[in-house]
Amino acid sequence: MELTKHGHACVVLSEGERRLVIDPGVYTDPAALTGASAVLVTHEHPDHLAPDVLRAALDADPGLEVWTNGSVAKQLDGPAGRVHVLGDGDAVTVAGFDVHVHGELHAVIHPEIPRIPNIGFLVDGTVFHPGDALTVPSEPVSTLLLPMHAPWSKTAELIDYVRAVDADQAYAVHDGMLNDAGLKTVTGLLGERGPGTPTPFSRLAPGDSVEL
Repeated sequence: MELTKHGHACVVLSEGERRLVIDPGVYTDPAALTGASAVLVTHEHPDHLAPDVLRAALDADPGLEVWTNGSVAKQLDGPAGRVHVLGDGDAVTVAGFDVHVHGELHAVIHPEIPRIPNIGFLVDGTVFHPGDALTVPSEPVSTLLLPMHAPWSKTAELIDYVRAVDADQAYAVHDGMLNDAGLKTVTGLLGERGPGTPTPFSRLAPGDSVEL
């Protein structure tokens, strides 16, 4: 399986002719959806979901389907039978990939801001994209996609999260709001200049790919 970073929170998992796109939001070039076999969306925030772009992709490709939570599905109002609702504990096959769903809610931004639905996706028992939450799956994870920076997080929590998941490797996502200084600082704390985790951590720049 090939993992390609497409800006901020979006990644594409590819195997042969199959392309599974996860969280193509407003910071993602719409070209990431070209040739997509299916799309997974963790939650409704615009950095993970660009409804107009996704609707256009559905209109352009009659075979494209979306898998997400109920809140996102209502916003898409997509073609009948092509936008599927998932929840915590569900297991489905999407474009030939096995997808297990973990989690229910977005991380707390502030106690006075209502929490919205958020689901994480474990693909082929290998890659876990948590969306905007620090959900620890109830099954082993080989590759963790780590939300590197967000209004709801602090680096100490991320270090503890990497330790809790105990994946074989971790790659940064959700890093589009950091400048070069911020990227260097947080990367260092999650890596060789931090207190340490059992999981090697690295960052892919937008457009970079890695074989898993």
